[in-house]
Amino acid sequence: MSKPLRYINLYFVFILAIASRPVLSQTVLTDSIPYIIIGDITIEGNHKTRSAIIFREMAIRSGDTLYKSMVQESLEIDRRKIINTNLFVTVDLLTKPDQDSVSGNIRTDIKVVVKERWYFIVLPVFQLADRNFNEWWYDRNRDLKRTIYGVYLSYGNVTGRADKLRFIAEFGFIPKFEVAYSLPYIDKAQKTGITVGTSYSTNKTMAFRTWNDKLNYLNSEVVNKERFYSYVTLTRRNKYYTFHGLDLRWSYGKIADTIAILNPGYLLKGRTVQKYFQLTYTFSYDKRDNFQYPLRGQSGSIQISKIGLLPSDDINQAFIYGSYRKYIPISKRWYANTGVRARMSVPKRQPYLQTIGLGYRNDLVRGYELYVVDGQDYALLKNEIKYKLFSFQKHFSWVPVKQFNTVPLAAYLNTFADAGYVRNHYPELSNTKLGNSLLFGAGTGVDVVTFYNILARFNINFNAEGERRFFFNISREF
Repeated sequence: MSKPLRYINLYFVFILAIASRPVLSQTVLTDSIPYIIIGDITIEGNHKTRSAIIFREMAIRSGDTLYKSMVQESLEIDRRKIINTNLFVTVDLLTKPDQDSVSGNIRTDIKVVVKERWYFIVLPVFQLADRNFNEWWYDRNRDLKRTIYGVYLSYGNVTGRADKLRFIAEFGFIPKFEVAYSLPYIDKAQKTGITVGTSYSTNKTMAFRTWNDKLNYLNSEVVNKERFYSYVTLTRRNKYYTFHGLDLRWSYGKIADTIAILNPGYLLKGRTVQKYFQLTYTFSYDKRDNFQYPLRGQSGSIQISKIGLLPSDDINQAFIYGSYRKYIPISKRWYANTGVRARMSVPKRQPYLQTIGLGYRNDLVRGYELYVVDGQDYALLKNEIKYKLFSFQKHFSWVPVKQFNTVPLAAYLNTFADAGYVRNHYPELSNTKLGNSLLFGAGTGVDVVTFYNILARFNINFNAEGERRFFFNISREF
């Protein structure tokens, strides 16, 4: 090999090394040659999933030249991307070196071994109608009438292209029917996707206002609220970790005269009907090792939304929402993460239905799970340190269904400290005590993670009001 050609080759290897990071390989490579050439890449176990869906997640290609020191880390990064498709129970990337007698280089083949999930899932639905388990337990007297039951049907990977059909039929406290279909790639370049869906729900007993940072409910046996919406979402994924989304939806809501009398600001000006178009753009960057319970990496997003696009729409509002979180491995067992979220909206006089502060979903200061702090703008800071107690996978050969015979289980001790602030421009409407003041919360507990992305949290939380309580939460992602 001539000198210029050798320099060009080494420069190419250097660039690839910078763009790569390391994965577990079951074969030790010889040290006589500093780099290898990637040979054939084969896939095993994808009985339903098309190979192109797996190759879409891999940065490594046949013919690539990599430094040996970078091979394991590069494979691990690709393995994480494949597992984050939520199509597989386990993913392994194995190497098989083979001496190339012609070039004298080490040619290494890669075998991707996957175990597919059970894609057709029919589950009974039994959940609480309240914001979280803790509100139901402490504030709603564990009332079993405040439960939702029904059926959840998810048909994932319908055509082998990571698409999903979802249907929900719920009854009980909040009857709801929803159907949605998503196809992540509709083009040959596998960059553009689409999701379409529609939903209809009704409420009898419902929260009609927030007072003293608690939800006030009207108990009723007649329907006090109806809501219908349909949407189409286009997604664009140009690179591995960046996503663009454009969501257009039409929403129709109707409330009973009683609700409009009790809270004329529910839809503003005593209205009983609210209909509008909404357009939302979302940009997100997600480079975490695991979407459900990440330990390393980072993620961030920004969302800009306009509610009310036509002069005939019953609302004219806009908001911007941003978040960023960093996950830091400290040592083999210690991990930390820190993140910030913020939301701003205009105008400041808003319908109660669209006035969103802290207390919903995961946008809350831990320790204040029993409170709803309404406002037009807010900021939230969350910090956490974790210690891994154990993490393993157990294979049960006697279980005949292979999608369920490998059970991962992990547990982590955690301690956290959060801070938040909600700006409420009309505090008299909710008699808020927590709005327009700094909120602090901290706690410690145990997180348990198992298969099919089921996560259970057991925490003892404290807040700046001097309150201390045990909190429990369970979540899952299919």
